[in-house]
Amino acid sequence: MASSSEGSGDALLPDFPRGPLQAYRARASFSWKELALFLEGEDMLRLKKTIFSALEDDPLFARPGGGDLPMEKYRELNFLRCRRVFEHDLLRVEDMLQSPLKVWALVNCLGMYDWSLAAKFFLNVLVFGSAIYNSGSERHFKYIPKIFSMEIFGCFALTELSHGTNTKAIRTTAHYDPTTEEFIIHSPDFEAAKFWVGNMGKTATHAVVFAQLHTPGGGCHGLHAFVVQIRDPKTLLPMPGVMVGDIGKKLGQNGLDNGFAMFHQVRIPRQDLLNRAGDVTPEGTYVTPFKDDRQRFRMSLASLSSSRVSIVGMSVVNLKLAVSIAIRFSATRRQFGPTDKEEIPVLEYQMQQWRLLPYLAAAYALDHFSKSLFLDMVELQQGRLGKDASAGQAELGREIHALASASKPLASWTAQRGIQECREACGGHGYLAMNRLGHLRDDNDPNCTYEGDNNVLLQQTSNYLLSLLARRAQGGAHCKSRLKTVDFLEAYPDILGQRFEVPSLEDCLDSSVPLAAYEWLVCYLLRESDQKLNQEKRSGSNDFEARNNCQVYYCRSLALAFLELTVVRRFHEHTHQPSVPPPLRAVLRRLSALYGLWSLSQHTALLYRGGYFSGEQAGKMIETAILDLCSQLKDDAVALVDVIAPPDFVLDSPIGRADGEGLCTCCSCYLECFRSVGSKENTSSSERSSLASTKVPPLCPAV
Repeated sequence: MASSSEGSGDALLPDFPRGPLQAYRARASFSWKELALFLEGEDMLRLKKTIFSALEDDPLFARPGGGDLPMEKYRELNFLRCRRVFEHDLLRVEDMLQSPLKVWALVNCLGMYDWSLAAKFFLNVLVFGSAIYNSGSERHFKYIPKIFSMEIFGCFALTELSHGTNTKAIRTTAHYDPTTEEFIIHSPDFEAAKFWVGNMGKTATHAVVFAQLHTPGGGCHGLHAFVVQIRDPKTLLPMPGVMVGDIGKKLGQNGLDNGFAMFHQVRIPRQDLLNRAGDVTPEGTYVTPFKDDRQRFRMSLASLSSSRVSIVGMSVVNLKLAVSIAIRFSATRRQFGPTDKEEIPVLEYQMQQWRLLPYLAAAYALDHFSKSLFLDMVELQQGRLGKDASAGQAELGREIHALASASKPLASWTAQRGIQECREACGGHGYLAMNRLGHLRDDNDPNCTYEGDNNVLLQQTSNYLLSLLARRAQGGAHCKSRLKTVDFLEAYPDILGQRFEVPSLEDCLDSSVPLAAYEWLVCYLLRESDQKLNQEKRSGSNDFEARNNCQVYYCRSLALAFLELTVVRRFHEHTHQPSVPPPLRAVLRRLSALYGLWSLSQHTALLYRGGYFSGEQAGKMIETAILDLCSQLKDDAVALVDVIAPPDFVLDSPIGRADGEGLCTCCSCYLECFRSVGSKENTSSSERSSLASTKVPPLCPAV
């Protein structure tokens, strides 16, 4: 008799159609439905099914045939689709507040379909809307229902033509005029133009604009956010004093209209200052609840951490899609074999396993981490909304800022490398546009840049870690945090004395091994970075120069290793918890071990240089363990993909089809190309006749 969970799984997760992938599915060591239910839960699976079905059943979301749409047509269609998402009412405002992970799921499901659509929806609702909700007060909540009714359409205008990552140098100004109780928003020159702003190019009617706040006689109070109307909602014509337009075609996500704006003495009501970080009285007096300017500045830009955490989720989705396509292709693509008459799936080759399966493990590990970090961010925002001004809340904010600043680089770079590896692992079929890997690569690329350049962001994380070490050295302060990500530094001196001592290969096949190694590695890099920083200062460099000269080989590596450690730790704890169903424990622990060892192997030189590894056996054991885990996971790979892959309509890749018949679909498309060529005037009648009579193999579903 089937258990209730199996019954629920059958209803929510129907069996895949039989086909070439059936052989691998039959060899899996676990039930993919049971794993999906464990990782997601019935409510989340039901929501995802509702979203995917709504897209597939609505003709507006039909995939266009015959190649890419012209950019203007694509943007028009994307806006109509975004409006239809609101009309479908897939997630109510109450659900968003009660179950934040459902918001996460909605955006990522839309992203699986098309990131231009997801970004348009996300920037309007979650970036523009959340900035108002989290940075404003009750007087601003009037905008929220207008967002969901699409009376207004929003964007987030921080970046300028000449300044992006250096937010303190933003040059747009907001001077307060007490005689009219208005702020005057102004762009002093072209370099101060707001630039790269998503939704601003064609469709945004309102913007959260960041500007330097000035009061009469009080000087500049730093960066603050204002709600500014930039277009008439009925005509979409610019408001007086606003020059706004589109910046043109990009490498990817061209359904999203990125734009620019300049403001010439644009007056807005005093009440449109988002005033959680600071406010101005009618008379022109600046007031703020923060005594520390740095804390106030962090509060003003709190929404950036939320966006960075969201980008982690976007990157993970792209990696999931890429490995789903590549592994399904690899399980059906046959090349060579032990005899001339027998060809085997390329997934059977150790090289293909080594190229792809670590990225599959990374998709699982980073997915768990991104969701947990998102919930940490929700906890932080709830504290801010509750006006928690405690030291613990401030420390939590610093910790999450450090995690978000390093997680965006790790996730976006891992996805970018993984997508490229998947593209190459699919050979020429991977280079074909219709198989989507090229689009995924282009759509993921900006994740490495927006909301902060990756290499610059990593400095935020290393600065946080160095400050903890400095506090520990000066006053013996404890290295403890709300999320426990730095608690291991309490044993900093002892960890530095540890060495790699794993007696056998079998003992190495657990994520506790890379976890211990990563703790040592972070402590080692922290010590080396601190020593390098002090050495630079002793040699006469000022603080700016010293920190600049410590990034390469030191602080950058420190920040990445710390985040990798955090991901490994959280996934290790998740896969080793008692609530994991016994049939799922082996496969989840193999994924955890593979991700940890594979990530760690990229630091082998540092592990030897610092003395944690000695002799050739340590390095060889790590490599052998990685290959052994790949071999053990090979038969589970297709089932693991089945857990994370969306329906075929959403995945939109012939070679990634769930029935495994994708190569036949490609054959049909190729044949249509040949027939099209054969119809041309310069083709002989005999050639045209031969092409017209060519039969597609009977397995091809397109025939």
